[in-house]
Amino acid sequence: MARLYTGLPEAGRFFSDYNGANGGVCMRAAVIGLALAFVALPAMAQQPAAQNPAPAMKAVAASADVAALIAKAKSERKEGQALVVEPLLQLAPYNVNIEYRVAVWTANVHQTEAELFYVIDGAATLVMGGTLVGEKRTNAENLSGTSIEGGTSQRVAKGDFVMVPENTPHWLSAIDGTITLMSLHLPRAGAVAR
Repeated sequence: MARLYTGLPEAGRFFSDYNGANGGVCMRAAVIGLALAFVALPAMAQQPAAQNPAPAMKAVAASADVAALIAKAKSERKEGQALVVEPLLQLAPYNVNIEYRVAVWTANVHQTEAELFYVIDGAATLVMGGTLVGEKRTNAENLSGTSIEGGTSQRVAKGDFVMVPENTPHWLSAIDGTITLMSLHLPRAGAVAR
C-alpha cells in the first residue's frame, strides 16, 4: 500500500492503515463532517443588514442640533397640539428630549424615575407635590391627571433647572406664550413601581 505524506512516515502510516483496515471509515467521517459544515454555514451566516437601520446614537448634541430640533418641533406642531417632544440623546436607560409646549398639558407622576428639566426658552408656572386630579395609569411606571390639587407653585424661566424627584406629581399649570425644555428621565437603580 502506498504511503501518504511521504515526508511524515508516522502520520502517513496512520491514515493509510486506518482507512485500509476499516473500509474507509475515516474518509467517510471526513466527508460527512464537510457535508454538515456546508449545510450549517448558511444558517450561521450573518443576516443581511436591515432595510432601515436604526440611527446611530449620538453622544454629543451641538447647539445647532438643538436649534434644529426646536425648529422641527415648531413646524410639525398641529393645530390644538399642546406639546411636541423631539428625542435629542439616548443612552439606555437615559433619554434626553426637547419639549416644545404652547399650552397646558397633563400633570404627571413618574413612579420609578426622577426628571430633570432645563428651561431653554420661555416661562411657565410649575406645580410640584400635591395630588393628581383625575389620576389615570398611563403605563406600569407612570400616572397622569388633568391637574394637581395642592402642591407648590414656582415660576420657571429661561436658564432654570428643575429636579423632580420620583413619585412626585408635577405639572406646568400655566405657560407664558411658549416654553421649550430639555428633559432627562433618571431611573433609580432597582426602583419598583408602586
